[in-house]
Amino acid sequence: MTTLRTTRTRAAGILAAITTTAVLAACSSDSDSGADMGLAEPSSQDNGSGSGSEAGGAAEDRATSRTFSGQSGEDAGSDSAPGTLATERAIVSSGTVSLTSKDVGAARRDVQRIVDAQRGEVTEEDTETDDEGETSYARMVLRVPSSAFDEAMQALEDVAVLRSSNRGSEDVTTQVIDTGVRVRAQEASLKRVELLLARAKTLKDIIWIESQLTNRQAELDSLKSQQTWLQDQTSLSTITVDITAKHDAKAEEPDDEEAGFLTGLEGGLDALAGTALVVATVVGALLPFAVVLLVLGVPAWLLLRRRRRGSPQPAAPKA
Repeated sequence: MTTLRTTRTRAAGILAAITTTAVLAACSSDSDSGADMGLAEPSSQDNGSGSGSEAGGAAEDRATSRTFSGQSGEDAGSDSAPGTLATERAIVSSGTVSLTSKDVGAARRDVQRIVDAQRGEVTEEDTETDDEGETSYARMVLRVPSSAFDEAMQALEDVAVLRSSNRGSEDVTTQVIDTGVRVRAQEASLKRVELLLARAKTLKDIIWIESQLTNRQAELDSLKSQQTWLQDQTSLSTITVDITAKHDAKAEEPDDEEAGFLTGLEGGLDALAGTALVVATVVGALLPFAVVLLVLGVPAWLLLRRRRRGSPQPAAPKA
């Protein structure tokens, strides 16, 4: 009985010793890793401030490059997630409508009413007039909401006689998404550069960081301009309308069927009237000269006649 108790006591002691050894080993491992972490963390802090500003700037450039390439970065990662991308397609639509009308001014007013009904606007207009002051040609550039593009095109085609109609569209969904991702990544990059500028201490670091800040701000402005242009083109569609005057073909071409006696008589009377007009014009031009000639010529002729009567006649020769 005593031997059994002694064996149990020894077994319990061995088990306790093994457990204690395992616990000490685990604690030693945790302390070593904690020490490693503690050593690594101050190193990174030292590289990001003080005399290590250049190293921090290089790390910033690498982080920014990874962000633009889509490999890392909070903004890039969130934008590349499947649920965050825009699901609606971005379409740029444009059209051209050519019309002819007897009254170009009235047709232009009809086009303006259609634009107003679709809540659009006329961004450009060019008109021409004929010798009588009537509008003979009109060209209008319209901007209408993209959702009303098809309806506006159909209404414009019914304004007057349709000569031609063209429609076109371009899918820029990928370009819109890519530009949005690049804008957000560039904004995040600017914030990081501003933090580096706030921690910079030497003049060399400040000048270098400011140059980086200027370049990235210029690129951000360019991306935002492109984003604004894409938004304008996808939200509003462009339609160009040309309206020309319709001429009467019968008035321009001579009628070959109108021939015969009446036509000849009408032509002769017109010629006679023209001749009489010419003769009357000549007579009117010569009449003042004739009056002067009568006033001066008749007395001179009478005087000459009297002198001839009063002069003696020469004697006839004797045989």
